[in-house]
Amino acid sequence: MTASAWKRPRRVSVLVDNESWILPFAERLVREAGKAGDTAQLVRRAEDLPEGDVAFLLGCVRIVPQRLLRRNLANLVVHESDLPKGRGFSPMTWQILDGATTIPICLFEADDDADAGPVVYRDSIDLVGNETYAEWRQLQGEKTLELCRRFLDEATPRAGTEQRGEPTSYPRRNPSDSRLDPHRTIAEQFDLLRVADPESYPAYFDHRGRRFVIVLQPDDRSNSDEPGR
Repeated sequence: MTASAWKRPRRVSVLVDNESWILPFAERLVREAGKAGDTAQLVRRAEDLPEGDVAFLLGCVRIVPQRLLRRNLANLVVHESDLPKGRGFSPMTWQILDGATTIPICLFEADDDADAGPVVYRDSIDLVGNETYAEWRQLQGEKTLELCRRFLDEATPRAGTEQRGEPTSYPRRNPSDSRLDPHRTIAEQFDLLRVADPESYPAYFDHRGRRFVIVLQPDDRSNSDEPGR
């Protein structure tokens, strides 16, 4: 990435290569970049990335090869961990399950190896510890947009710093990771309920020959006059 000043208007692409929860935020980023005077578009396949100035690769499940990365001056990825620690899949989910309430987040340059590129910004997402899936995803999406906007607000493309330290990786999650134990308390499994996507992989348990699904919904009514039942 060169350090010469941006030539405006810039050509900005936002790639989301799957039906990710990040799509509405990617669409917002495209609209906001357009309103700021740049030419921006949403791309759904890496092969369709146009030549341009900046490509944000958000929520992608496939590594974009160098021949496609060369189409843009800067290729940026967002990842919710303190890289090089916590590379891999669903880093925010795994950290919530570990009881974390401060989640590191990085904007970094795309590289041939997953989550291994130079880090441009480091920040964090602060949680209270009782956010439902929709609520912590909203915080994650807003922080993602904040980091992308910050990069676009730079007078020149900001270069990243090489990652240092021993990498660690999170494994891919699958539907069985949302399984609850009916013999354990809700309090013991509360974080598992919080991270389970109620549409794609809801929390469930098997009991008396049947499978049951549980969706966690907040009820923030206070000082209710409704009598107890």
